[in-house]
Amino acid sequence: MFAQHGYKNTSTVMLAEAAGISKALIFHHFSSKKKLYFSLLEHCFGKMRTELRVDSIARNHDFFETIDQFSRLKFNYYRNFSDEYKLVYEAFYLTPDELKDDIEEKYGHAIAAKNQVWEQLFENVPLREGVDRKQAFELIFITLEHFEKKFLAEVTAIDAIDEEYVQNFFDSMNSFCSMIRHGIAQ
Repeated sequence: MFAQHGYKNTSTVMLAEAAGISKALIFHHFSSKKKLYFSLLEHCFGKMRTELRVDSIARNHDFFETIDQFSRLKFNYYRNFSDEYKLVYEAFYLTPDELKDDIEEKYGHAIAAKNQVWEQLFENVPLREGVDRKQAFELIFITLEHFEKKFLAEVTAIDAIDEEYVQNFFDSMNSFCSMIRHGIAQ
């Protein structure tokens, strides 16, 4: 329900009906909708980290190749666990205002650590003279976030994803990354 409707638009009545239980039983196990949400988020976040092999990013050598591999792992994770992916995506990219402080408190360190690993891998990328490393890194992740949002907007049903879509999506994403990597001006 959270994945389909978002945190803000999901009521405990909806949760109880979907689970086939009473609201009272939900509150017996979780004192609030927020606690239930964070319990689910913790489960999904841990599972996603493991499936995506986030801890192995640092062992790779080519930053852009790693982006492609990691993006494909995320794509496959979405194919297999789309509701879990949507839940995690909303929590970290479309964070409801009433959860922002809690998300930062509970996951801020994990997000910072993941970003630090990506930044360390990016240190191996030689840049043209005059290119600001922090801005270049930010540009890459703005681009990747664009493609993640684009994917979630375009794909309404996992059954609608065919191999042609997958190929075109990654060709486009990698083309953008290549433009960033090699520059667009002569």
